[in-house]
Amino acid sequence: MRRVRYHAHGGPDVLTIEETPVPRPGPGQVLIRTEAIGLNYVDVQIRREVRPGSLYHRPLPATLTGDVVGTVEEAGPDTDPALVGTRVAALHEDAYADFAVADVEWLVPVPESLDLGAATMLPMVGVVALGALRMARVDAGDTVLITAGAGTIGHLAVQLARHQGARTVIGTAGSPAKLDLLTKLGADVAVDHTRPDWFEQIPAGVDAVVDAVGGRILHDGIGLLSPFGRAVTYGAAAGDLTSVPVTSLFALKSLSGFSFLAWRGADPARVRADIAEVTGLLQDGRLRALADTRLPLTEAVQAHRLLEERTVLGRVLLIP
Repeated sequence: MRRVRYHAHGGPDVLTIEETPVPRPGPGQVLIRTEAIGLNYVDVQIRREVRPGSLYHRPLPATLTGDVVGTVEEAGPDTDPALVGTRVAALHEDAYADFAVADVEWLVPVPESLDLGAATMLPMVGVVALGALRMARVDAGDTVLITAGAGTIGHLAVQLARHQGARTVIGTAGSPAKLDLLTKLGADVAVDHTRPDWFEQIPAGVDAVVDAVGGRILHDGIGLLSPFGRAVTYGAAAGDLTSVPVTSLFALKSLSGFSFLAWRGADPARVRADIAEVTGLLQDGRLRALADTRLPLTEAVQAHRLLEERTVLGRVLLIP
C-alpha cells in the first residue's frame, strides 16, 4: 500500500510517498480501507519543527495525523467479525495511507447519510469544537468570540456556539472570503484578525473566547473578556502560547487549555456523548461541515501547501 511520511523536517516537499505492506490488525483492532483523510493544521507545525524539546517536535522518520473514514476490511483477534463491511471513522497517527489499523475502542460508526467531509469531523474535530465551548462554559445569552472561525474546527465552533445558546457569536478570520463564510455560518460579527486594531472592532462584554491562534490574538482576546470571562485555547497556529501575561488573569478572568486526548482520557463517557451529539447535528442539517477541498493522496505535498497558505475554507481532504 501507499503511505506518506517524511525523513527530514522542513517544507511540504519533504513529504514522500512510500510503498509498504498492508498492516494486519491485532487484538481489539480492525483494518480500515481508507476512503478519505481529514487533514489537521498541527501537522504543518510538527513537520516544520526542528527544535528538540518543542511541543511540536517529533523524531524522524515521522507520520502524519488525520481523521480516517473508510470501510472495515478485516477484524483482528478478539474483535467482533460483524464489524467487517461497516463504515467507520477514526483518529489516526499514521493517517496518510491506503489502509489504517485502528483500535475498536474509539472507532466511530458513520451513518450512510453523511458524506466524506462530514464523516471526517466525527472522531475528533467536532468533539474539540464542542468540548472547548463546554470548557468555556458557554451558556444562554453569552457573547462568544471564536478566533480562526473559518478553519477546520472553528467553522464548527461558530455554529455550535449558537447551538449552546450564545446570544452573540463573533468570529475572526484572515481574508475576505473567510469573513464572508463566517457570516454565512451565522456569526453576528466577522472581524479580520490580521489588522493590528482588530480587537477594537469587537463589541464590549465578551463572556467567552475560544482560540486556535495563540500569540497576540490570544493575548488581545483575553483583554476583551468581561470580569469572570473565560478563555479556552485549543491550538496555537501562530506557534506561540507564552505571550499571555499572568497579570491579565487577575482581572477576574480565566484561561484554560483544551486537549482532545486529555479530554478523552479524563471523561470518555462525555466524549462518546459529544460524538453522538455532533453526529446527530450533522445528520439533521443543524450543523454544516465544510470540506470541499479534496486532493488525491499522491498530492499530499500540494495539500500541505494549501494548509500553509491558510486560504482554504473549512477542511482539506486527501482521497486515496
